[in-house]
Amino acid sequence: MDFRFSDQHVMLRESVRNFAAKEIRPIAEEIDSEDEWPEGMWGKLADLGVMGITVDEEYGGAGADLLSAVIVLEELSKASPSIALSWGAHANLCCNNLNHNANAAQKKKYLPPLCSGKHIGALGLTEPNAGSDAVNIQTVAVRNGDHYVVNGTKMFITNGTIANTVILYTKTDRAMGAKGITAFILDTASRGFSVSRKLKKYGHRGSPTAELVFEDCRIPAENVLGAENRGINVLMSGLDVERAFYAGESIGIAEACLELSVKYAKERVQFGKPIGAFQLIQAKLADMYTQLEAGKMLCYKAAVLADQAARGGKGTEIHKLSAASILFNAEMASRVADQAVQIHGGYGYMLEYPVQRFLRDAKLIEIGAGTSEIRRLIIAREILGI
Repeated sequence: MDFRFSDQHVMLRESVRNFAAKEIRPIAEEIDSEDEWPEGMWGKLADLGVMGITVDEEYGGAGADLLSAVIVLEELSKASPSIALSWGAHANLCCNNLNHNANAAQKKKYLPPLCSGKHIGALGLTEPNAGSDAVNIQTVAVRNGDHYVVNGTKMFITNGTIANTVILYTKTDRAMGAKGITAFILDTASRGFSVSRKLKKYGHRGSPTAELVFEDCRIPAENVLGAENRGINVLMSGLDVERAFYAGESIGIAEACLELSVKYAKERVQFGKPIGAFQLIQAKLADMYTQLEAGKMLCYKAAVLADQAARGGKGTEIHKLSAASILFNAEMASRVADQAVQIHGGYGYMLEYPVQRFLRDAKLIEIGAGTSEIRRLIIAREILGI
């Protein structure tokens, strides 16, 4: 593999890094403490040109690869994982999914306003009783003329309170089990759709998360994404890409924690010398760096191969590789963030120091898109061929 980024990737990283330093980092603590999405941020992200980062240019996107999206996610996460999470749900879970699975008419209708930032996207899969067991969703859609009538509830939906467009998974044939799932494009202005509540979270505060309710919600038949009872194909390919993509958030969190820890170790004086002079602190920093660099290689490789697989490439091992990438990186980020708090000592436990925020934010990535336990099962079953 060539481990060098292209000139385009390098320029993109620099552009997003500068944006995050100017527009996000100064308000990151306020976002967390107030648990509110900052006013005007979607417009700023649109001006940056990343709202449809992987969407084809003809629909208003940047036409970039998944590695580019990972780079954006990584840089946003270094400033605020909350901003990164919501942007990722919009740009990857919704826009990228539509770009790969929608028909021409659906792309023409839904992608331009999403790419311009006029509309916000989300994905509706998880339910109160269907988390890791995603194919056991109970939200049901019944065909009624030229519409489907949807009833059910979705839980833990990122951007749920503000989304205009939601990729929604439902059961259309309960007897078929996983093969009876259908994906839809939901316009949240549809009658019968409501947000029952905004959820309060331990981390990623400021990124809105909601419970969604469907009560005889009517969705046009033309909004089926793919084909009726073929939603499992959209679901599984989307999860592979989601796992490869969101590993980048863990990379950003770990990078931020390492940078903050190095800075603190140089400045904090105890026993007459900077704590970075002590071997136990040096060992922590060395371990943090080593784990981070290993994670980067796995993350970037998974992103490249997931992109190839999504575009119809053959011969990849993306199902287990994407699970391995987010498994390793999510747990790595939690370890690195925990050590960052330890290096900061008492100050690391104070809300005015950002390392505690990164530690809280890191935990979610061990849970979302399939827990660490589920990821291990995926990898093992792929290895064993069962």
